[in-house]
Amino acid sequence: MNKIMFRWCAVWIAALSVSAAAQTWDPPVGHRVTYKNVDGRELGLWILEPKDVGARDYAAERPAVLLIHGGGWVNGAPGVHNDQAKAVAAHGAVAILLQYRLLAANSHEEPRICVEDTKSAMRWIRRHASELHLDAKKIAAGGSSAGGYNAAFAAVAAGWDDPQDDLRVSARPGALVLLNPALDVHYASNLFHHDEKLSPMSYVNKDVPPMLIMSGSDDPVIHADVLRRYAAQLKAAGVRCELHIYPGQVHSFYKKEPYLSETNALMVEFLYSLGFVYR
Repeated sequence: MNKIMFRWCAVWIAALSVSAAAQTWDPPVGHRVTYKNVDGRELGLWILEPKDVGARDYAAERPAVLLIHGGGWVNGAPGVHNDQAKAVAAHGAVAILLQYRLLAANSHEEPRICVEDTKSAMRWIRRHASELHLDAKKIAAGGSSAGGYNAAFAAVAAGWDDPQDDLRVSARPGALVLLNPALDVHYASNLFHHDEKLSPMSYVNKDVPPMLIMSGSDDPVIHADVLRRYAAQLKAAGVRCELHIYPGQVHSFYKKEPYLSETNALMVEFLYSLGFVYR
């Protein structure tokens, strides 16, 4: 795939937010653990334990949801999805926020390292499921924009694995909850030849996990019609795909009310239907 095009897309995604220099990020909720050492850095996961729901025994195996921030692969931070993590934990699942390596703003790289770290995190969670009292078969992943790409790539595509990972441990999430996800990295231009293997949207088969997509009708980056076509293709293949397009809304619409509450409620309802959260 043309690397310049990939970075061009990333600039578009990042440009829709406040610049990284001016942006402030809330500290991530939960307690921190290191899931990986790479390039002299310790990368972290922030684990938010669930609140009690009724009389359920949370010493037993619990579901988990890994949440992955966006930012065009060049900025962003784990605390971006604090509100989503709190919503998940309020309904009995363990919410986990991901820190992953970012690309340099002036680089021409593809987001290989971002996906590698996402897959490493999924494998770390599964390897430690017993000590964390998790159900290794009920680990979902979600994210916004570039983070949605990372989650979806881990779910549907092979490759971009860290050479240090134990590939016998699956990095595939059992469900996806995606906010304005960059599922098609070619959405921004028709001027470049591309490698379809790098677009999660190129993978349509019965093995794609159940998926919830929430996006805005007027998002200039993640085109609603592209998402509609993808959802229709997945349904035709027998995959459960719920698509919610919010009229008049643009990129990152979910960060403001009433959409924050609405999208969180949809996320919880979808995960509940799959047994990944409780009421």
